[in-house]
Amino acid sequence: MHSYLRAIGFHDMNKKEIDKLVSDIVNHPDQFDIAKDSKNQDFAIYTKSFSDSFGIYVCGEYHKNESFRAEYYVPYFIGREVTTYENVDIEKHIEKESYAGICDELKLGVTLIFYLQNISEFLLEKKLKNQMYGISTTLSALSLNGKILLPISKDERQVRKTEKNSQNRNYLIAAAREGDEDAIENLTLEDIDLYSMITKRVEREDVLSIVDTYFMPYGVESDQYSILGIILDCDTVINRLTGQKVYIMTIDCNDLVYDICINSEDLLGEPSVGRRFKGNIWMQGYLNFKE
Repeated sequence: MHSYLRAIGFHDMNKKEIDKLVSDIVNHPDQFDIAKDSKNQDFAIYTKSFSDSFGIYVCGEYHKNESFRAEYYVPYFIGREVTTYENVDIEKHIEKESYAGICDELKLGVTLIFYLQNISEFLLEKKLKNQMYGISTTLSALSLNGKILLPISKDERQVRKTEKNSQNRNYLIAAAREGDEDAIENLTLEDIDLYSMITKRVEREDVLSIVDTYFMPYGVESDQYSILGIILDCDTVINRLTGQKVYIMTIDCNDLVYDICINSEDLLGEPSVGRRFKGNIWMQGYLNFKE
């Protein structure tokens, strides 16, 4: 059983129930796509949605005798808005016909890796030898555990100062990428000052009252992260098949805005606009291609 099924409202399902669900998706899909994979075989994707934004993909080889052999299934959640316009590189996973997107997002200062959702569209673009994969990316995430934290109290002056510092840092990171030695030196000095400030404050304050948001790798999987972000929007959605309640939250995390989906049973606290979400996520991404 894929562990992230419960994030989209399939909590406490056994293997027999999952097998029946996968069979039903193949026999009665909402959408069917087929494309040539890396081995030039017919790669088929059966899609079943259980709300307007999430569902399950069943992927496998489609043979000439019209028989389908399922290789794997994966839950998906489509975000609502474009997250980044940075260039994305695509790499195939070793063990199966699935792909990872790799993006150097300035706002994070680290390389962002996500699980590619629209594989069939990518394979078609690759066949057409288009080198630029997508003009933008819509990021989204599934979470298995999280908690709601109160926001850090700030006045208007502090908010404006934070926004200005963020813009300046993004500018310096962009310049450092181009080899600007002054920008690299300024970033180094900023990090030293920040470390010194946190070291002093953490002696008498809780770290979550100092750090507003964070985004950092989690565990051994390259597309999983531990995050703390500010909730900009929150909706409650019901899985049409199981009736389980799912929260969909729009999060601002290090100035990167994307949606998160989590089962209500896995979230501690009541989500609300202005509060913060802290948890571990599996990052997914949908490449938006030119028409």
